[in-house]
Parts: sequence; C-alpha cells; structure tokens
Amino acid sequence: MAKYIFVTGGVTSSLGKGVIAASLAKLLQARGFRVTIQKFDPYINVDPGTLNPYEHGECYVTEDGAETDLDLGHYERFLNIHTSQANNVTTGRIYQTVINKEREGAYLGKTVQVIPHITDEIKRRMLLLGQDGRYDIVITEIGGTVGDIESLPFVESIRQLQWELPDEDVCVVHLTLVPYLKAAKELKTKPTQHSVKMMSEAGVHPDIIACRTEESLSNDIKRKIALFCNVKQEAVIEVMDASSIYEVPLTMLREKLDVICLKKLNITEYKEPQLDKWKAFLDQIKYPKSKITIGLVGKYVELQDAYKSILESFIHAGAMNECKVVVQNIHSEFITEENVKDKLCNLDGILVAPGFGTRGIDGKILAIEYARVHKMPFFGICLGMQMSVIEFARNVMNIQDANSTEVEQHGENNVICMMEEQKSISQMGGTMRLGAYPCKVVEGSIAHSVYGTTEISERHRHRYEFNSNFLETFEQHGMKATGFNQETGLVEIVEVPDHPFYVGVQFHPELKSTVESPAPLFVKFVEACKKYSNNGIINKDCG
Repeated sequence: MAKYIFVTGGVTSSLGKGVIAASLAKLLQARGFRVTIQKFDPYINVDPGTLNPYEHGECYVTEDGAETDLDLGHYERFLNIHTSQANNVTTGRIYQTVINKEREGAYLGKTVQVIPHITDEIKRRMLLLGQDGRYDIVITEIGGTVGDIESLPFVESIRQLQWELPDEDVCVVHLTLVPYLKAAKELKTKPTQHSVKMMSEAGVHPDIIACRTEESLSNDIKRKIALFCNVKQEAVIEVMDASSIYEVPLTMLREKLDVICLKKLNITEYKEPQLDKWKAFLDQIKYPKSKITIGLVGKYVELQDAYKSILESFIHAGAMNECKVVVQNIHSEFITEENVKDKLCNLDGILVAPGFGTRGIDGKILAIEYARVHKMPFFGICLGMQMSVIEFARNVMNIQDANSTEVEQHGENNVICMMEEQKSISQMGGTMRLGAYPCKVVEGSIAHSVYGTTEISERHRHRYEFNSNFLETFEQHGMKATGFNQETGLVEIVEVPDHPFYVGVQFHPELKSTVESPAPLFVKFVEACKKYSNNGIINKDCG
C-alpha cells in the first residue's frame, strides 16, 4: 500500500509549495521510490481552463487533455513523468461529483453535507493514485493557505485520514514563512507559530515545518520554532530563497527533508540519491559559455506565471546549448509600426506566445513581419503560429483582409478558421482540442531536422486551425506546411524554408519540456538564436 505525504501552506500564498513538493518527490525518486504528486485546489472552478492568466497563471495541459494548475508543470519538469486528470482536483470538481451523485439518487434518504459527503469524496480522490500499486509514495499539495474558508474541507479530510490510516502511512509537511524585519534586523517566528496553531486547531498536527526565509535560520530560531510548534528540532527545515527553482532539491537534500519524511513513514531501506544528471544540468545553468536575448511577445507578460512553461523551456534549452537565455518580455499591445524596430532590433530571436482574444494581435503580426523580413529567428506557438499565417497572407500573398475567425467571424479571407467540431460547442470549459495528438512531419523540413523523426506527439489547446482551403496558395508563395494530423488533415506546423529559422506550431511544445528531456523545438530555436547572435551587427538593424 502506498504512503501519503501532504504539503500544506500557511501565512501567505506563493511560498512555493509546488516547488517544495516537486523537490521532495525528486529526492524520493532519486532514492529509488515510485513517486507521483497531485494538487488539490480550493477554488470552485471545475478547472483553471476558463481562468484569465492574470488570475491564476498559465493553464497547464496534460497528455490526457486535462486543463490543470501550473504546479503540475513543476511536477512533470522535476520528475520527468506524465501527470493526468487524476493529479489535479478542485473544489468545483468535488462538489460537481457529489451533486451529480445526489441527483442520481446515490444518497436517497440522506441529508448531503460537507461532512461526511464532501470530505469522503476528497479522501477518495486523495487515495486514488495510491490504490493500484503503481506508486510507493503519493505527495498531495493542498492549494491556498491554512485558515482560508475554502481550504477547510481539505484540512478536515487530512485530519480524518490521519485518524483512519496507520500513523506510519501519513506525513504532513507544513510550509510557512519566517520573515526578516530589516528595521529590527530580526527573523520573526510568530507567523509560523500562528500558522501551526491554526493547523492544530483544525485537528492536523504537522510532522515537519518547512520555513521559507530570506536569511539563514540559526539553531536558536529552529529550537524556538520546534518548542512552540511541538515538533523535533530536526523537523524544522530551512527553505532559503534560491537563484533557481532547480537548486531547491539539493537544498532540501542538505536539510534532509526526504530522510525525515522516510523516517516518519517508517521506511528504513533506501539507497543514496542518484542526482548526477541534475547536478550537471545545474552546472550548465550556472556556468554558460554564451548569452542571447530572446523577445517573448505576448499580452500577459506582466505576470511571469502566465508563460511559466515557456520560460522554463528556455532554461532547459539554454542548458543544452551551454547558453544563458535572457527573456525580454514585450507586450504585444504596445508594438506599433513606429516603434517595432526600436523594440526588436537588439534581440537575437522572437517567440510569439499563445493566447486568446483580439487584444494585442496587431502587435504580434508586426513582430512576426519584422522577424521574417530581417531573417531573425522566429518561433510561433498556437496563436503565434496563427498570426504568422495571417502576416504572411497579408504581406507576401497580398491578401489584405486575411484574418482569423476569432477576430472577424464572417471574413471572406479567414486563413485561420474555427475547427469544424468546435462550431456546435456552446460550453466554454474543457471543450477545446486538448491533450496529446500525433503529428506526421514532412521529411527534409526544419521540423524533421529538429525531431529526427516523421512521427511525433505534442499537446494541444485550441479551437481554431489553419484553413486548408488556402494551403496550395501559401505553398506557392513560400510558406510550407510541414506537419499534419493524418486523421483530420489539420496543419500542425508551418515553415518558411528560405529563412534561418522560421517555425510556427499549432501545438504547445513547452508543455513537454523537462530537465532531462528538453523540448527539441526550443533547443533548436535557441541554437538558431546563438548563430544569429554570433553573426553580430551584420544581421541587425539598430544602427
């Protein structure tokens, strides 16, 4: 039977529960255990698919088509394994299940209540991944902070599981904040004490207290926290700010977080962690041999988490190329014909990001035109690919009213159109083309040289597609379709062959990039940007 570790948070959000959970999982995996991580989110949305990226960051899509929290991206990038629908559960999904069962008559004669019906469904899902023998340890991250009204049913469910399961099968790690007051030049433990007190009042006592801090915790501070929070001093873990999230597993290894968890779970046999590849990756990040600047053109650039997987993919690809990738955020809404040169000329490459809606698309089109004309490496993802098709149609094929159905519903020359199966859909949540689909790559294309094969699989999240009625005309003018879904004929990849690197993809390669398996398109794009940078001012148009 699997063991269960719960990671909760207190004092404030954004302390890094997801990174701590992923780091702990990485250490346990490196010691030979089969580990998975799941995220329970307190919000009532059924999934984050309908949330604005400004609200919740990017929506991460799994292989099986689940729209999930961005923390699942951390889990996959650290563990190099796929997550699924079962790895992300929201309050909305819990209540939806219980209400559907009530309507079906499953609770006839019963008054449906938070306890036991909601908590029973939460517990069922908490234990689900550990019941088929695939995993030795299941780590569950609880979103939000202790004390939030929304989190109470989840904390109560942990309390019940602590009572129902053998003591050695459950471990609770509580991440909290130990702030440093510069005026007093002191670390303050009171927020941690209050956070643990709230946990205890809810009936859950943490086994390990992980303290997020800007300054190192002295033994006296650790002893004080241990004393007032009723844990052993060795169970007070220092979580210092790190220059990279990928350093956190090694920090937690030094703090013996994994060993303390294993001791609580009564697991006495384990091997030394195998982290040679991870350390080599960190060395490549820390000691790059070159540096490039890539412009990320999007409309959610104010919030770093909105493009989290893209930013992490650049780190992975940069390490593979022994190159530091500096990402310069460029808001597409503020790109104009007058300033496009000033904004883009000093870059070594341009990535036009995914997104939805009409805001900022004119700026994206201007950025793509600049990259195409000036032979600057260009990479377009999803909406970025669609805008590259529109730009090419307008400026090369001279179809001035070329557009997308998303922008101009009844346009005569909509080179991007809504997918046929999407036209009858009225509900927004979970109804896009989602998850992994196969793609046939044309031999001799840029994409073929990138992947080294003609058969690939990538993840999708879209409603619109390349209008194949225009395909022949595009190819006559120099834009080639080099990737297709064979079942539907959907164009997945477009290229301009007489350009150093000009690739647009309908899918999201960033969602499969991990430390051990960087996304091939990002690796080759960074490589192309390096070559462009090495050519120096000859290729640039700033002077």
